Amino acid sequence: MDQPHTTEALIIGGGPAGLAAAIALRQRDIDCTVVEARASAIDKACGEGLMPDSRETLAQLGIALTASDGHLFHGIRFANAVHSVEAHFPDGATGVPGELGSLGLAGIGVRRTRLHALLSERAQQAGATLLFNTRVQLPGIEHSTRDAERFQTATINGAPVRFRYLIGADGQASSVRKWAGLDCTRKSSVRYAFRTHYCVAPWSDWVEIHWGRGGQLYITPVAADCVCVVYITRDPRCDRATILTNFPEVAAHLAGAEIASPQRGAVTATRKLRSVATETVALIGDASGSADAITGEGLAISFRQALALADSIAAGSLDQYRTAHPRLGQLPHAMGALMLTLDRWPALQAGTLRTLAHTPMVFRELLQAHMGNRKLPRVLLRHGPAFGWRFFTGRATA
Repeated sequence: MDQPHTTEALIIGGGPAGLAAAIALRQRDIDCTVVEARASAIDKACGEGLMPDSRETLAQLGIALTASDGHLFHGIRFANAVHSVEAHFPDGATGVPGELGSLGLAGIGVRRTRLHALLSERAQQAGATLLFNTRVQLPGIEHSTRDAERFQTATINGAPVRFRYLIGADGQASSVRKWAGLDCTRKSSVRYAFRTHYCVAPWSDWVEIHWGRGGQLYITPVAADCVCVVYITRDPRCDRATILTNFPEVAAHLAGAEIASPQRGAVTATRKLRSVATETVALIGDASGSADAITGEGLAISFRQALALADSIAAGSLDQYRTAHPRLGQLPHAMGALMLTLDRWPALQAGTLRTLAHTPMVFRELLQAHMGNRKLPRVLLRHGPAFGWRFFTGRATA
């Protein structure tokens, strides 16, 4: 009988998180196999925008996205029916517009299928084994081990495969998370996203977030002739055919535009787990918890987790990853909590947008904090009292 194939790390899930983990592991010469039930390239309803710091992290994995891969954007704009405020991305050192590393001062909108293809290609070049359209059966829980010095055996398409580490990159409904007993949640909330692509030239230099009473509309340029439009709401029964009627500014830009892709839905969750790793099992990406899509940081978190996980496995233990994981998600969760508070309270959202429109420096510094260029508590402490006074009095200046 043939000996079972052996791999150091078995990665369940071939989306961006799983592929990023495979690349990071191969960069450290660690053998790994990715198993994915779906065919490549995998699509998902998401905003498709990567911030400049996300591009930098992706470049560490060997993928330098350029304008040929999508469409560059240079800042963020918030708007509601009355007010708007925008800010360019800050320089990493000075906090003012300038250059951000070797990739320049820009985020990029890139179709999810294009990003997945680039990650797959890079993982294969790095030497990872990628098995799409493949089924895996994990060993019975009674036969599992918490000893990283021993191998376990899974069954892949009927053939045995031995592995030392199991990595769950299989999304929000992770079967690996349940199998490993890591399904205990400390915090959880759910919203719903609906994505459509329109054949129209981008009309601004920003990613735009339009705030309405029922949710937010995200506009991301992904090509010279295409924008990605995502509506995020708490109401799964919203009338998806009439979403744009609540956002007349966007509707005017999209009037008469051909729809390039059918509407696609997804669940976006805020979830924190009590633990993301045992001695031999680690969770990554949405399987390990997530920040609401309102932050735009889902992919960036996965890429950073991949690098941290590979470092931990290279060191011979998952302890480092277990410690690093909550730190990597701390800022996105904090920013998400701030923005979800505005989502819950329309009057607070309206007052905040009005005040930000009159104090754009505050918005600029919040964007800097979102990118890690400033400390969020310091920004809130510095501007909080004056901002609150302007919010409640409705005055533009002190």
